[in-house]
Amino acid sequence: MATNPVEAKPTAPIVNDDLERITHLKPQVDPASISWRNLRRDAFWQRIPAWQDVDEETFLDHKWQEKNAITSPAKLVKTVQELVGSDFIADVEAGFAAAPMAVRISPYVLALIDWETPYADGLRRQFLPLGSQIEPDHPMLTLDSLGEQADAPVPGLTHRYPDKALFLVLDTCPVYCRFCTRSYAVGLDTEEVEKVQLKATRARWDRAFKYMNERVELEDVVISGGDAYRLKADQIREIGNRLLDIPHIRRFRFATKGPAIMPMKVLTDHDWLDALTEVVVRGRSMGKEVALHTHFNHPNEVTGISQDAMGVLFERGITVRNQSVFQRGVNDHPETMVELSKRLSHINVHPYYVYIHDLVRGTEDLRTTVARGVQVEKRLRGATAGFNTPTFVVDAPGGGGKRDIHSFEYYDQETGISVYTAPAVKAGKLFTYFDPLSELSGAMQQAWGDPKLRHEMVHDALSTARSRTI
Repeated sequence: MATNPVEAKPTAPIVNDDLERITHLKPQVDPASISWRNLRRDAFWQRIPAWQDVDEETFLDHKWQEKNAITSPAKLVKTVQELVGSDFIADVEAGFAAAPMAVRISPYVLALIDWETPYADGLRRQFLPLGSQIEPDHPMLTLDSLGEQADAPVPGLTHRYPDKALFLVLDTCPVYCRFCTRSYAVGLDTEEVEKVQLKATRARWDRAFKYMNERVELEDVVISGGDAYRLKADQIREIGNRLLDIPHIRRFRFATKGPAIMPMKVLTDHDWLDALTEVVVRGRSMGKEVALHTHFNHPNEVTGISQDAMGVLFERGITVRNQSVFQRGVNDHPETMVELSKRLSHINVHPYYVYIHDLVRGTEDLRTTVARGVQVEKRLRGATAGFNTPTFVVDAPGGGGKRDIHSFEYYDQETGISVYTAPAVKAGKLFTYFDPLSELSGAMQQAWGDPKLRHEMVHDALSTARSRTI
């Protein structure tokens, strides 16, 4: 028998003329808990003995930052002096002897390190390796783990995705990160690595532009290296305008860690900023997008200076996106990643990607597991707006490209093996990623040390993944 629908009862308005009767559906938030809005604007660099008399105008000069970069353990000792003991310096020297990257740290970064607890500090871990923390490399690691050189039709130009190319225009940076996935080419030779040369030469650039001109499917270009902060203003204009003049190129981005480690360049290098702005404005007039992609990894890297610099870019209509690297002891705690994302959003930088740490030589102590990435991503999702929530990805070793961290075909947390496919990039192939050995059981670490067992584990993982993709 038909029944009458239940009539909805009118609800009391949340707000009426009596303002004291406003209904709060959530408890009030303690303003002190909104920490991502509280960006430091103190003279923090004056805590460093060598810079205690440096005024703000001098510290904000990008030329002073370049001139005073820390490029050796000896210079580090001279700068921080009594803040650290001889044991710590000896530990740093031992770390660099085993590292694939040379040392170069901007005064801005060095001053932000917590020198009362340098062993645990998230910024120190990214730039200063310690011999006491170095862990043996995973046996499946290779120097160019992403296979960028194998996908390079000309030196320094990787064409992996159907419509996108990676253009490595130079091989130097304003700082050298320990975790750099291009330690095979970036920076000076070290005791461990003789670098592939990718100098900023006209002949090499011309070959890259010729290739991009001929490949009509290319629509998207990443200009990286090295670091676009190292490009002169005229080079910014040349690269930008030559790409804009290619009809089928619709968008490109300049990649630089600069805003995270030397934001004052945006404030005081007017020629560089004007050159970037000119390219962005010309691109917009042509219906093409030109953006800046940067690389903040820890909330403490975001200061009032960062906010001022990003404010200038925002006023000029320059889109800035961020790509972080997920690192143990740096940003692998859920609350740290939430804080980072909210701070970036607060200064108009869009969190874009979080990369699970690549298989880079000498950085096993910075790597963490796929499972940990999944856990942190779950906590971050919903903490802020979706367009300000980064996607966690594994850049599949061997050239599979970026895969959503959840999209593995197979993952065994006991062996630490995850297997991904990349149908749009390299159809039919399987790509393996390996969790760090220190996160596995003692028995499993011993198994990885046995070449026969190692082969069997990888073979079994690939076979299982293949059976699931048929």
